[in-house]
Amino acid sequence: MDLNVKSLFFLTKALAKPLRAAATKERPGKVINIASVDGLSVNPLETYSYQASKAAVIHLTRRMAAKLIRDNINVTAICPGAFASEMNKAAKDHGAEIAKHIPSRRIGTDEDMAGIAIYLASRAGDYVVGNSIAVDGGIVYANMSLPVAGE
Repeated sequence: MDLNVKSLFFLTKALAKPLRAAATKERPGKVINIASVDGLSVNPLETYSYQASKAAVIHLTRRMAAKLIRDNINVTAICPGAFASEMNKAAKDHGAEIAKHIPSRRIGTDEDMAGIAIYLASRAGDYVVGNSIAVDGGIVYANMSLPVAGE
């Protein structure tokens, strides 16, 4: 909670004054939080505190967005899925195997994350407020899960 939630809150609070000074209705300031798909849906791994803290980041994003949009500051979040990293060693070391369980049949790339960050930070993302966007190859919203008996 300290790293994932408190640090985002206090960093945004510390930067609020310069963000307000630079922001206009035509060119809002931007805060882009990094959450996780684990904050959007239940991961089968028993990583309780991680999942709860990422869900808290998503709610914090919404709450800060509701307050800061009045000052022309947009707050959003990116929710990555499987990307090869030191934190996600399974995707890093076994990407092809992990990809079999992702609807798009691949793990994320650096370009996938860069693209969403550029979009949210750019003029194209100026009307996006409070959203938490899954960048996950369909894990959260396109995964049909297990079929219901009889279908």
